[in-house]
Amino acid sequence: MRPPASVAVGRGSRADRLERLRSTVFDVLVIGGGATGAATAWAAARTGARVALVDRRDAAGATSSASSKLVHGGLRYLRLGDVRLVREAHRERRWNASVVAPHLVRPLSFVLPVRPDSPYRESELRLGVFLYGALSGFRDGRSGKMAPAEAARLAPGLRLDPGTSFVSYHDHQTDDARLVLAALRTAEDLGTTWLNYAEVLSLRTESGRVAGAEVRDAIDGEAVSVRARVVVNATGPWLDTIRALEHPGAGTSVRLSKGAHLVLEPEQPWSAAVTSPLPGGRVSFAIPWHGMLLLGTTDEAFEGDPATVAATPADEAQILAEAATTLDARAIRSDRVRASFAGLRVLPLSGAGTAATKRETVVTVGPHGMVSVAGGKLTTWRRIGVDVATRALETVGLPVPDGRPAPVAGAADPARVADDLARSHPGLPADVRAHLAGLYGSLAHEVLEPAAADHSLYEPIVEGAPDIRAQALYAVERELALTPDDILRRRTTVALRGLEAAARPAVQAFLDGAGGDLRPEAAGGSR
Repeated sequence: MRPPASVAVGRGSRADRLERLRSTVFDVLVIGGGATGAATAWAAARTGARVALVDRRDAAGATSSASSKLVHGGLRYLRLGDVRLVREAHRERRWNASVVAPHLVRPLSFVLPVRPDSPYRESELRLGVFLYGALSGFRDGRSGKMAPAEAARLAPGLRLDPGTSFVSYHDHQTDDARLVLAALRTAEDLGTTWLNYAEVLSLRTESGRVAGAEVRDAIDGEAVSVRARVVVNATGPWLDTIRALEHPGAGTSVRLSKGAHLVLEPEQPWSAAVTSPLPGGRVSFAIPWHGMLLLGTTDEAFEGDPATVAATPADEAQILAEAATTLDARAIRSDRVRASFAGLRVLPLSGAGTAATKRETVVTVGPHGMVSVAGGKLTTWRRIGVDVATRALETVGLPVPDGRPAPVAGAADPARVADDLARSHPGLPADVRAHLAGLYGSLAHEVLEPAAADHSLYEPIVEGAPDIRAQALYAVERELALTPDDILRRRTTVALRGLEAAARPAVQAFLDGAGGDLRPEAAGGSR
């Protein structure tokens, strides 16, 4: 399988998109293709505004593909006294799971072990989960004390030490990168022009106001002058870099916190996550994710180049040591680690430590009219996008979004989609059908459409993962994937299963059009 000579990507080829960026006067130009930028573009496009979005890297190429994959109310934020944030997050996670992206946002039970040396008493945690459930209207099921045997059944790696008790509560999880891609696809269906690997070099100004940007295509170096009535800076860790383009004396408005994670291959399947309280108000998560086990996260100040952030051996040692406070050593052996990743949280400046800083969203308007957004949680990504789009559109007198939740492209019950796939593609293994339904929702039929003419597209990208070759083709043709990382890390689950090294040569050959056919290769490890 080779990419077509002239790939029609979504609403046109890369050249078509560049031409639209050059020839259109947009109402809104969003810089940054993470969760906040995608949500802002989607919200603005729903009003009928002409929207463009560019990113110097890939969609969800930084923070928005390096989270803990949770859409949650934030139990620990109750301890910080941020009831408003928790209530809002509960509302948003329910909407995400029921309306916005039910195929991508799924319920998940959590187990809280309470050891004799825990920083909190069992009575405190039981009260906490009761209040947490109350703020969600008790819609998620029973919370409270649970029997050790039940806890071990749901999370088979738990330590069952004498004197340890267990408390349960409920939240949701997601595939963060796929959520961003779904939002971008939806914005695109509404007329948005988006382009990755398109770097903003400078801002255009007219009559003293920011009126677009000078953009360079990182693929061929072509420069494009993009005109827009208002510009939104949603660049996350690069926020102040773009602010300095508007005003060289803008200074520092945020600080960064690094969060690292490990992905392990579990001995047995888990059906619930574990939240382990740590001293200082932090927690350690162990989260089942696509058949793997996600451990983390760290929380430490970061002052380097955001492009260089990575999980280190010290991060791995810390994560495993913290997980070992409540998980059996056999479940979290270092030889079970298959992958690692790290991302950066963008936090408002404050005198508190990074772990104690509230995850607030700050929206500001610069001296020349550029709207910048910092902070926030993945859980409230949709609401943040509505708020930022509202602020941006108000500045130029355009109608603002109504704020009501709406489905992203592909939104559907994944079980129903999997059943449909069983009828339309009976030869596909059940795990592949479920996997496609969970990543794409009803768009899974679109992903599989070319396989009717090329049955090799049903084959796996690499042995050991349920991702198939049709996904790689779809990533290029419909989702602007240009590199192996784009396909393996953000559009499929291959990399986080530790199979990147095995899959990369064939994927690179496919992208190069050098005869690569994505033949399945033996599974291997990649750290």
